[in-house]
Amino acid sequence: MAETSVLAALVVCFLSLFILVRRRLNPLHSINTIGPSAPLLSYIGAYRFFTNAQDVLREGYQKFKGSTFKVAMMDQWVVVVNGPNMVEELRGFPDEKISFLHAVSKVVQPKYTMGFDAHMDPYHITLVRERLNRNLGNLLPDVIEELELSMKEYIPTRGNEWTSVLGFSAMQHIVGRVTSRLFVGTPKCRDLDYLDLAVNFMTDAMRGRALLSLFPSFIKPFIGVFLGGARRSSLRATKHLKPIIEEREKSLRDFGENWPEKPNDMLMWLMEEARGRPEPLEAVIKRILALNFAAMNTSSNSVTHALYHLAENPEIASMLREDAIPLIKEHGWTKAAFSQMWKLDSFLKESQRFNGLNGMGLVRVALDDLTLSDGTRVPRDTIIAAGSTSMHKDGDLYPDPDTFNPLRFLNTAEGGGIKLGFASPRADYIAFGRGRHACPGRFYADLELKAIIAHIALNFEVKFDNQLGRPKNEWIASTITPAQDAKLLFRKREM
Repeated sequence: MAETSVLAALVVCFLSLFILVRRRLNPLHSINTIGPSAPLLSYIGAYRFFTNAQDVLREGYQKFKGSTFKVAMMDQWVVVVNGPNMVEELRGFPDEKISFLHAVSKVVQPKYTMGFDAHMDPYHITLVRERLNRNLGNLLPDVIEELELSMKEYIPTRGNEWTSVLGFSAMQHIVGRVTSRLFVGTPKCRDLDYLDLAVNFMTDAMRGRALLSLFPSFIKPFIGVFLGGARRSSLRATKHLKPIIEEREKSLRDFGENWPEKPNDMLMWLMEEARGRPEPLEAVIKRILALNFAAMNTSSNSVTHALYHLAENPEIASMLREDAIPLIKEHGWTKAAFSQMWKLDSFLKESQRFNGLNGMGLVRVALDDLTLSDGTRVPRDTIIAAGSTSMHKDGDLYPDPDTFNPLRFLNTAEGGGIKLGFASPRADYIAFGRGRHACPGRFYADLELKAIIAHIALNFEVKFDNQLGRPKNEWIASTITPAQDAKLLFRKREM
């Protein structure tokens, strides 16, 4: 018995020594940490990050400005770089060294939340970058038409009466309608069950991602099996989209590649790209779902943030009308008009700076061991990101950063124009990312958000349905959303 106890004690000592040495040799150990970094105790830091990431990231930025620190998540460490110089360094690494698509797979866990690994064959991203962006001017009339129809449905004002609307939900459905118009066309974009699928797929995927982030990597496959949302959504989407795809394939066979009524939308482009690839029907449908997640999540959050600022300060709407009315009178609701709405551009950019969509940007995975300019050694397979909201609130970069200034980005020194447009990333503004993998859909988001906010400013008066003003944003880990239960009052504006 005594020998067994001694042997057990020796085994425990050996394992403890092995873990200690292994930890000491890991380059991650030497990186500054916000919160405890010791084994097991790091989960305390992970819990704090999950419940209060805003303060964790702010603390790291203030302590290690211009350098790096790491934060614990339940399943991994994240190395965070701080400041414009480190942003430029991070974006300068080649894809062979750091990977955006592997980061999507590692963070979003699309295999479980969406039903496929996005980084395996991301041709849908190429289609956004090339086909969608190239066709924005031609597609804008469809956006405006669907916007006007959906506004009447989701903001149903009557006469001179104030109408109470749940702001976030209304924006989700309006963005869902408009985006689906470009993705799958009419009449499917107005199908209530399909719209419910498109909007809730985003919500279900985010819930699944949040749940998976609570567990270590080796447990994720077991948890992922029980999520089931991706499979249900895929089956539901197949019911909606398979008949449309089959009808279009028949038209291609009957009338050739350029039949007169051939749709010019994402579904058609995906069908063309999927030819000759394995399981084209499934590939197209899953990519429509993935694009819904990306486009609807960011746009509905962004436009709700901006809408809340309008409700909080009616003078902004008046300013935006002065900007928009003469341009729309001259050019109509066109790309040319929106490109000159400089006050609207500045307002949206300030809303993104002030609120943000995530506390971290430029999320990448190191594909090889890296050494940064400050001496930080980042081991292979580690997530690296840039602190975004903390940098956007840096007083050295943005004077009086905690004050919302809708004209902050207006180039008043030259009598008009914009210093750098809403959709243009720069080293100290990374709401849309930075470099080669900056958000490919940002140019569409630019037009969509401008159209929605301009339409609201021109046609409605809006205020909060209480005396408390704008509610605080909600953080889940580093993800930021506007308050989802805030009610707004809309009234038709007298022209």
